[in-house]
Amino acid sequence: MKFGDFMVRIKKELPHVFLLAGEERYYIDHALEAILTQLFPDGGARDGLTKLTGAVDGDKLVGLIETVPFFQPKNVIIIEDTPLFRAAKKPADEEAADAGGDVDDAPDALPDGKRKSAKPTADKKLERLQAELAALPDFSYVIFLMGEKPDKRKKFTKTVEKAGLILEAEPVRAWNINDWLQPKLQRMNKDLDRSAYEYFVNAVSMMQEISLSYLDQEFDKLALFSNARRITKKELVAVFAGLPEVSIFALMDAISEKDAKKSLTLLMRQLADGTYFTVLLVLLARHVRQLYQVRLLQAQGVRGKALAKPLGLHPFIAEKLGKSAMRFDDAQLRRALIDIADADYALKTGRGGNELLEHIVIELCA
Repeated sequence: MKFGDFMVRIKKELPHVFLLAGEERYYIDHALEAILTQLFPDGGARDGLTKLTGAVDGDKLVGLIETVPFFQPKNVIIIEDTPLFRAAKKPADEEAADAGGDVDDAPDALPDGKRKSAKPTADKKLERLQAELAALPDFSYVIFLMGEKPDKRKKFTKTVEKAGLILEAEPVRAWNINDWLQPKLQRMNKDLDRSAYEYFVNAVSMMQEISLSYLDQEFDKLALFSNARRITKKELVAVFAGLPEVSIFALMDAISEKDAKKSLTLLMRQLADGTYFTVLLVLLARHVRQLYQVRLLQAQGVRGKALAKPLGLHPFIAEKLGKSAMRFDDAQLRRALIDIADADYALKTGRGGNELLEHIVIELCA
């Protein structure tokens, strides 16, 4: 279940077991906070939470679940980074580790000389734990946290999914940024005008890594200092212009338009503002590589917004990139990538200066 659907669901009903899993920690943290807020509206009882990490003995966890709370109304157990939901490479050892069963180095010998397997003991613990999670006491809540995708084929994952809710915290990229943006704007009671939206999507597409925590913080600032319902491009520029990778996208646009004069002016401005050549080279290489990928996809008949999925870009950006790519030929883009690699080596070894960057820009705009 995606973050937006998950948040809507827990407002309607709050099950007793959760799995918050995935690479996007922002979603996991906010989902956990929302669950705890509903469980403890006053906030004070949170001090009594039970927190565990890693592999936990199955019977021990069952005992914690069945323990009646004395000084707080609810018994809440948070378990982070447990192997219970991971794919098992070695079934017997993995299940034993999952349920906290002991795998003896030298199990008791059977009459025929064979060794006893420790798996039945681990399996029984796992079965008891699964049965407990399927029918938790009214006073107990269990929240599992993990920073990767769970193995949906495992019985334990299916048990949690049937008895509670699973949040799939997928990492946010430029192409699916709307999954975060629209709910955020709704909570702020704001919206973006068209030029602001286009600027935002362009800005996000230039970010090497999208930090939702950073975006969330900056939009909260906008909400404080903007009285109007609609956020303008000017306001967004004031927020994001300080990020080198965002301010550079005007340079990439100028190169895409093959406007040599404008491109060189913007390049000089970036260098004068103190932008490191490594940042410029990385983003330039990324832009040229995307243009080349678009050329290859267009040769296969993929065009317009259909470019978004194979490139992992927002449809608006993909369509714009597709139009830009038509101004270049494959050989020119291949040469540019080689020139960028050579410039990277020369600049890092002190064998060249900013003239190498100027040469690349001129060749691309030719």
